[in-house]
Amino acid sequence: MPRSPVGRETDRVDGRLKVTGAAEYSGDYLAPNLAHAHLVTSTIARGKVTGFDTAAALASPGVLHVHTAPNNPLRLYETTGQAAAFSENYIPLKTDVVHFHGQAIAMVVAETPEQARDAAALVTATYEVQQPRTSVTDEPRVPAGPTISGAPSSLNILAPGVGSIDAALAASDVVVEAEFHQNVQHHAAMEPHAVLAVWEGDDRVTLHAGAQIPAAYALGMAQRLGVPAPNVRLITKYVGGGFGARVVLWSDTPLAAAAARELGRPVRLVLTREQMFTLTGHRSHLTQTVRLGASRDGVLNALSHRSVAERPTTMSFTMTPAHSMSDALYRTPNLHVDAQLAVLDIPGSRAMRGPNEAPGGFALETAMDELAVATGVDPVELRLRNYAATSPSTNLPWSSKHLDECYRVGAERFGWADRSATPRARVDGQWLYGTGMATAIYPAARRAGFAVGIRLREDDTAVVSTGVSDLGTGGGTVVAISGADALGIPMQRITPEIGDTYLPPGAPAVGSSNTHATVPLVVDAARNVIAELKRVAVTANRSPWQGAEVSDLRYERGILHGLGRSMTFGRLLAAIGSPGIYMESSPLGAPIPGVVHHSFGAHFCEVRVNRFTGEARITRFTTVADVGRVINAKAARSQLVGGVIFGIGHALLEENHLELATGRLANSTLADYLVPVNADIPDIDVHMLDRPDPLLTGPLGDGTEEVGTASLGARGLGEIGTVGSAAAVGNAVYNATGIRVHNVPITPDKLIEHL
Repeated sequence: MPRSPVGRETDRVDGRLKVTGAAEYSGDYLAPNLAHAHLVTSTIARGKVTGFDTAAALASPGVLHVHTAPNNPLRLYETTGQAAAFSENYIPLKTDVVHFHGQAIAMVVAETPEQARDAAALVTATYEVQQPRTSVTDEPRVPAGPTISGAPSSLNILAPGVGSIDAALAASDVVVEAEFHQNVQHHAAMEPHAVLAVWEGDDRVTLHAGAQIPAAYALGMAQRLGVPAPNVRLITKYVGGGFGARVVLWSDTPLAAAAARELGRPVRLVLTREQMFTLTGHRSHLTQTVRLGASRDGVLNALSHRSVAERPTTMSFTMTPAHSMSDALYRTPNLHVDAQLAVLDIPGSRAMRGPNEAPGGFALETAMDELAVATGVDPVELRLRNYAATSPSTNLPWSSKHLDECYRVGAERFGWADRSATPRARVDGQWLYGTGMATAIYPAARRAGFAVGIRLREDDTAVVSTGVSDLGTGGGTVVAISGADALGIPMQRITPEIGDTYLPPGAPAVGSSNTHATVPLVVDAARNVIAELKRVAVTANRSPWQGAEVSDLRYERGILHGLGRSMTFGRLLAAIGSPGIYMESSPLGAPIPGVVHHSFGAHFCEVRVNRFTGEARITRFTTVADVGRVINAKAARSQLVGGVIFGIGHALLEENHLELATGRLANSTLADYLVPVNADIPDIDVHMLDRPDPLLTGPLGDGTEEVGTASLGARGLGEIGTVGSAAAVGNAVYNATGIRVHNVPITPDKLIEHL
């Protein structure tokens, strides 16, 4: 067999297209007689639109239509069932109610994008204004309800004889308590949300738009437009980042599609960067309280993690920051987690990379560092003393866990043994140096309802097809790598076909699950197509094996062997006059009961803080990750580095200030909402253990089985780098300065007054 591409440093199959600009993103597609749309957004957060002045806009050059809420001819409808969970709960431009500042209230359609933009600036609205609810301290609060995994967001586990978590804390030798706060954060993907809608008649439409769950997105659009689901085709091949913002069907795509149907010609709509901040979701602003009780040598006796987040009225992600973090990471006999939500009149919120675990990880891992200081136990040793051999909340075993090795390998690579536990111990001129560490954990789940198809062709190549979208993560390359491995042929002979809902339904690009959901489907499709190849070989006319038994044949390296003969699948297909054989994967089996699946990691960080200005800079960063089998080492490293950079932004830069009086997100541009750039990031040392998970995606092979029959044992890794990395930065800042900051980002003003 040729050397498998699995685990190697593999270039992306679409890399040349991307770097040369040949890859077409949603806003790049053209169509004959194309018109352009631009949205007008509200300037109040709560109330009603009472009127519009559109005269100047209608008189502007090139303007075709001005659609205003609620009186317009656009045919849009409610979403129901599964689709309702992935769309806003109101019909855009069909109501005069304003739910948040920045809501779409009108749309201009014109011949050029510049004409549409300029005319939209001339549309004015009048309002009946109400005072918005904008603070998570507001009442009423409601329980968060089930978490994203379906587990309860409120959990209370007490040791025998312990009456309450408060009693457990009171009985502890050492207690650490801290409150944490973060403002709104944004996905800030490179590619703005864009859509091109092209109709065939009045009931069939092709959409070019970015989507993380293409099948759900297309279903939602079918309901919004009132057409049969098979009549909506979504093409989403190249997507310039999502991070959770492209899970939901927001208002832009339905409006563009409805406008195109009404106009009778294709319409493109591209959101401005400012509109992205209000119309495509954000991470909730959040308050958390963590209390830890432990013995004098740092062994946990009690852990309490409570939170209050926002629940926007139109679309909300149920923020439960303790879930998959405090209820999953450390061994403790007494555990209490609880999540509350405050109903607010602000733009819709959504999952953002490491949705619960990233903010939850900052709180828990900062508190653990404070416990290490209080007990005098080294932070790595403290975590090892509280290592959970089974899931703390369920007591079920892990399918695979090597977190202890992550700690040891990371500490060695980073040089943790040379660290001083004393704050401000290392000074170099204007700079105070410090080091910190934190743990990462992220759930993995088997996903059903998706498929992969493989076509063997007469030229000895194969096409591997699935409707998955690639958000820049290398998903198409994973399809090619796993297809080459499963069929035992060189990767150059594999054509990955992705990003189209007319293909077999692809796994969602969410929850770090795309790879470990897709790879076993590729393996299974390969198993099925090899079985079909054998069946055809013994039944087809002109086949040299006609009349033989399937058991007489063995497939290896793209070649069928048996009864003293050998032939490539392409030669066999040519011999029998077949253009190809196509088979899809079988439905994925139920998850193995009685185990839990997570990925793990450990972060180690060095910072320097200017003792005169309070400026914090990252100087070194090491991450070691236990993420199952690595499919593409190059892309995996890139994803982990990107996740760490996300965490650095969380720690030092990213926040949007919500004006409580007006409900306006005040710094909604990339000039004012700061994200890390090259100058902020040092070289990041990433190491992956590459230990296959023996249970998540099916039984592992032992090397003797036929090609296409062994699971690879992969787990997702897109978000594990983000979880805990902000805490590692904050803990290093404390070690450098002696100043503990609980409210992110850790900006100079929070340090300078104490330096």
